[in-house]
Amino acid sequence: MSDERLPGFSTLAIHAGAQPDPTTGARATPIYQTTSFVFDDVDHAAALFGLQTFGNIYSRLGNPTNAVLEERVAALEGGTAGLAVASGHAAQFLVMHTLMQPGDEFVASRKLYGGSINQFNHAYKNFNWNVVWADPDDISSFEKAISPKTKAIFVESVANPGGVILDLDAISAIAKRAGVPLIVDNTMATPYLCRPIEHGADIIVHSATKFLGGHGNSIGGVIVDCGTFNWSRDGRYPMLSEPRPEYQGIVLHETFGNFAFAIACRVLGLRDFGPALSPFNAFMLLTGIETLPLRMQRHCDNAQAVAEFLSNHPQIDWVSYPGLPGDRYHNLALKYVPKGAGAVFTFGVKGGYDAGVKLVSEVQLFSHLANIGDTRSLIIHPASTTHRQLSDAQKTISGAGPDVVRISVGLEDKEDIIADLDQALSAN
Repeated sequence: MSDERLPGFSTLAIHAGAQPDPTTGARATPIYQTTSFVFDDVDHAAALFGLQTFGNIYSRLGNPTNAVLEERVAALEGGTAGLAVASGHAAQFLVMHTLMQPGDEFVASRKLYGGSINQFNHAYKNFNWNVVWADPDDISSFEKAISPKTKAIFVESVANPGGVILDLDAISAIAKRAGVPLIVDNTMATPYLCRPIEHGADIIVHSATKFLGGHGNSIGGVIVDCGTFNWSRDGRYPMLSEPRPEYQGIVLHETFGNFAFAIACRVLGLRDFGPALSPFNAFMLLTGIETLPLRMQRHCDNAQAVAEFLSNHPQIDWVSYPGLPGDRYHNLALKYVPKGAGAVFTFGVKGGYDAGVKLVSEVQLFSHLANIGDTRSLIIHPASTTHRQLSDAQKTISGAGPDVVRISVGLEDKEDIIADLDQALSAN
C-alpha cells in the first residue's frame, strides 16, 4: 500500500493488524490458544513486566490473536490503540475503573441499552461511582448535569433500542468545556456508519458481540483510545497522570502519550479484574469484521424497507426509525449516519403489552432472543425482557414502554422479513 494514501474502510476491515504468520505462512490470523508465552531471558521478562518493552506475557493481559482484533477496530475507528475484552459490559467497566475514584460522577444519556442503565444505576454504586442522567433530546441537560465531581460523559451514537441519534458534536462541545472525556458506545452504528472520533469522541466502546462480529456466535468487547484527551492537564485522572507504584513509578500518560488510556485499561484494569477475551472468540470476531461493510449496508437497506412497511401497517401505532423522513431524528441521521440509519429500531403495537408479547410469539422467520446485530432477523419485547428490571417510568424514558417491540433486521430477503411480520401482526 502506497504511503501517499490511506487504505479504504473495506481494505482495513480485511487487513488491518494482520500479516501472514511468519512461521507457517498461514494467511488467516491463527488462534493462539495458549495461556502464557516463553521469555527470551530474565532481562526480557523483567522488561515486559516493567512496561519497558511490548510483548506477550500471559493471555489475561494480551494475546497475539486478540492484538489483531484490537488493532483492526482501532484502525476502523481512527483511534490510536484498542483493547479487546470479554464483553461490552467489561469494556464499560474497565473504562470507568480507569477514570473514576470513589465519590466521582459521570453524566450519561437516558437513552441507553437497558443492561447499561442497570449497570450504571446499581453495580457501579458498589464502587461509589455515581451516574447523573441527561436527556438527549435536551442537549442543555448534559451541561446542567456537570459538577466538579464529573469525570466523563457517556452516550450511544445510535441508542438501543429506540434508534435515537445523538448530536455528538453538541455533546462533545459540552465535554470539552467541562474538561472531561466523551465516551461513545458505537455498537449500533459501527465505524462503517459513524466514526465518533470525527465528532469529538475521546473513548469509544463496542459490544463486539453485535454487528462487529455479526453472526451471533461470540461475545466480546473492545475499547478504542482516540488519543485526543490530555490526561495530565489538571490532575483529575490520577491513574494516568500520577506515578504508578506497581510499575516503578511510571507515569502512564507521560510514558505512553496518546495511547496511554488503552495501556491503563490493560495494565491497571484487565490485569487485576481479568475479563479477558478468549483467543477463539477474537478469531471469530475478526472473521466477522472482514464482511462488516457489506453486512451493514444490507442491514440498513433491509431495515429501511421494513420500517416503511410497518409505518403503513394498520396494527402499528408508530415506528421509531431515523431513516424515515418524518422521524424526529431524521436530520441527525443524515448528518451522523448518512449511509443508513442502522438495523435496529422499535415500533408500537396497537394493544400494548399483551399485543407485543403475542407478536413475538407468532413470528416464524424472526428469532425471539436478547441480542442484536446477527445475520438473522431478531425480535424482542423489551418491557418483558431486557428492560424488565426497570420501573415503568424508567422503561418509558429509555424507550422501552409496554407497547414497544424491538427488531434487529437481518440479512434475509427483505420480502421474507416483511411477510413474517405481516402474518404475525395479522394473528393479533
